[in-house]
Amino acid sequence: MKLKNTLSIMALAFLTACGGTQNTLQTGLNLANLDTTAAPGTDFYQFACGGWMQAHPLTAEYARFGSFDQLGENNTEQLRGLIEQVAAQQNEPGSVADMIAQMYNSAMDSVSLNKQGIEPLREDLQHINACIEKDQLFRLYSSLQVKGVMGLFGFYINADIKDSKNNLLQIHQSGLTMGQKEYYLDTDSATTAIRDAYRQYMNTLFARCLPADENLAARVDAVLALETELAKVSRSRVELRDEEKNYNKMTIQQLMQDYPGIDWSHYFGIHGAAEVREVSVGQPEFLHAVERLWASTPVAVLQDYIRWQLIDAASSYLDDAMRAANFAFYGKAMSGREEDRPRWKRAVASTEGALGEAVGQLYVEKYFPAAAKERMVQLVRNLQIALGERIDAQEWMSDSTKAVAHDKLNSFIVKVGYPDQWKDYTGLEIGRNYWENVKKTHEWGTFDEVRRKLNKPVDNTEWYMTPQTVNAYYNPTTNEICFPAGILQPPFFDMQADDAFNYGAIGVVIGHEMTHGFDDQGAKYDKDGNLRQWWTEEDTHRFEERTHVMRDFFNAIEVLPGLHGNGQLTLGENMADHGGLQVAFQAFKNATREAPLSEQDGFTPEQRFFLAYAGVWAGNIRDEEIRKRTKSDPHSLGRWRVNGALPHIDAWYEAFGITEADPMFVPKAERVSIW
Repeated sequence: MKLKNTLSIMALAFLTACGGTQNTLQTGLNLANLDTTAAPGTDFYQFACGGWMQAHPLTAEYARFGSFDQLGENNTEQLRGLIEQVAAQQNEPGSVADMIAQMYNSAMDSVSLNKQGIEPLREDLQHINACIEKDQLFRLYSSLQVKGVMGLFGFYINADIKDSKNNLLQIHQSGLTMGQKEYYLDTDSATTAIRDAYRQYMNTLFARCLPADENLAARVDAVLALETELAKVSRSRVELRDEEKNYNKMTIQQLMQDYPGIDWSHYFGIHGAAEVREVSVGQPEFLHAVERLWASTPVAVLQDYIRWQLIDAASSYLDDAMRAANFAFYGKAMSGREEDRPRWKRAVASTEGALGEAVGQLYVEKYFPAAAKERMVQLVRNLQIALGERIDAQEWMSDSTKAVAHDKLNSFIVKVGYPDQWKDYTGLEIGRNYWENVKKTHEWGTFDEVRRKLNKPVDNTEWYMTPQTVNAYYNPTTNEICFPAGILQPPFFDMQADDAFNYGAIGVVIGHEMTHGFDDQGAKYDKDGNLRQWWTEEDTHRFEERTHVMRDFFNAIEVLPGLHGNGQLTLGENMADHGGLQVAFQAFKNATREAPLSEQDGFTPEQRFFLAYAGVWAGNIRDEEIRKRTKSDPHSLGRWRVNGALPHIDAWYEAFGITEADPMFVPKAERVSIW
C-alpha cells in the first residue's frame, strides 16, 4: 500500500485501534529480566537485561543468543511442526507440498547421506579434472556458479539506483571463502589464528575429497594465496557503503570492451541472461584484478581453487564427517560455538532457504491472523505522523528540504505480515538427494530472478524477506518499509501490553526502518528511489556534521580489549536506532496525551518505554562472535545499541534522572542531535 498525503494530523492510540483500553492491559515487562542491583546511569543494559542474561546462559549451540534468537527459536519450532506434518503425509508428486516434504526428508536422511559420503561431488570433481584449458575451466566454473558455488564475481538484478523504476544487472566482487578481506590481511593474533584454522579446514576437506598427494599442503597454500590476492583488491564493508563509487553503468558492448579477459557471452548465456543490455560494474578495479589473476595463475591452481569452492559449498549437505569439518571452522573457529545445531534445525533452515514463501504461507495461515496485520498498519501510521513532526522540529533542516522530506515520508510503501501474491515455484524439481536438491534450488532461483527481472520494470510488490523472518527492512530504491509476520510477536509486539511497551519495542523497530529513509545512505535517495541530491548543500553539510558525532562516539567504544567498534560501518544502523527512539517516543506521547498511563510495576510509563526497547537487545555473546561481527556487521552489538544509543536521547535522561554524576552521562553539547 502506498500512503498518500491524507493521514490524520492526530495520532490514534494504538490500543484503541486494537479494540482494547489501556487500563485493561499489562505492562508487558517481565521484572525478572531486570538486574536492579545495577544502576541505570552506570550500565543501563545490565539494569534492563541482566536478569534475562543470567537466565539464558549461552548453550554450546550458540555463539550469540538474544531476544531475536529466542523468538527465532520459537518460530523454528512452529515451522518444524508445519513442515513435518507436510512431510509425513501423502502429497501430489510435483506439488509445492511434495517439494517441501522432499527437501526436508532429504536433509533428515542421515543414513543415506553417510552411506553416500562424498559421492555426490564425484561427477563435478571429474569435470574439473577434465578442464585442462582455461576457457574450458571458466565455462565449467560458470555452470557451477549457477548451482550455488561461489564465483570470483557474482551478479544480481535489482532496481537501477538512478532509474529506480527499471531493473539493472549489477556485477559485484566475490571469491573470498571467509567473506571479509580483513580475515586475509589483518595480522593480529586472533585473525592469524582464524587463518590457521582455515588452512587446516581446507587441508582436511581436500584430503577427504581428492586423491592422496604429498604436496597437498602446498596446494592449500596456493589457493589461500590466490584468495589473499583477491582480498587485497576487494573493497571493505565501509567502502561498499558508498553507492556512487559502487555504481558504474555501461552497455554490454562496453563491458566486453573494457573487460576482455572474461568470456561474458558464455557467462551471461549459461545464467539465462544472454539478452542483457546494460550492467553496472560495482568494483571495476576488482574485476580487472580477476582478469589479471585468471590470466597469470597456473591452470592447476585455478582448478584447485574451483575444487575448493565446490567442496566448501557442498560440505554442509553431505555426510557427518564433512559437516563436522565445516562446523569446526565456521562454527567454532570463527564464532566460538561449541556444538552444531541439531539436524532438524538445519533441515528446517534448508527447506526455508529453498521454498521460503511456500513455508511462509503455511506459517501465516496458522500463526498470523489478518486482524493483527490491520492493527500493525495503524501503528505504522502513528509512527509516520510522529516522524513528520520530528522533521518539522529540526532547526538544522531548511524549509525546502523539509518539504521534500515530507513528500518522501508520505510516499512510503508499507508492507506488513506477508505478500499479497505468493511466489510461484513452477519448474522447480526436488528429489531425494540433498546436495542435488540444494543445487537445483539455486539454479531455479537464478533463472527465476533473470526471468522476472532482466530488462523489465521493478515489481514493487516483491518481498525481500519471507513472512516468518524475525527482522524488518527499509529498501531505498522502492522507498518501502517491511515488517514480516515473524517479528510481530513478543518481545517486539504484544497485544496484551500497553502503549509504553509496544511503542518502546515494535514502535522503535518501525521508527528505525522509517529513519533509514533519511540516514547517511537513505537520505541520498528521493521519494521515487533514485540516487540524487535532494537536500540543499547547506543541509547536507549540517547533517554530516551531526553524523560525525555518532561515528566518533561509536569508534571510541572498546568492545573487547584492544578492539574498538567501527563507527563508519555501523553509522546507518546507529542513526536509524537514534531516529527510531526519537520518533517512537514522540508517537508514544502523542498516543497517550489524552489518557496518560499510570506508574505500574514500580516504573513510570516513560521508564517502561526505554526498558521495553532495551529488552529487545537482551543477549549473551562469545568473544569470537564479537570479533566476527565487529569486522563484518553494519549493526552495532546489542549492548551498544542500548548503552551507545540511549545517552543521546534527552527523554531517557529525564525518565531515569540521569545526571553528570552517572558514568553514562554525555554532556548535552556532545550528544547526537539529528532527529
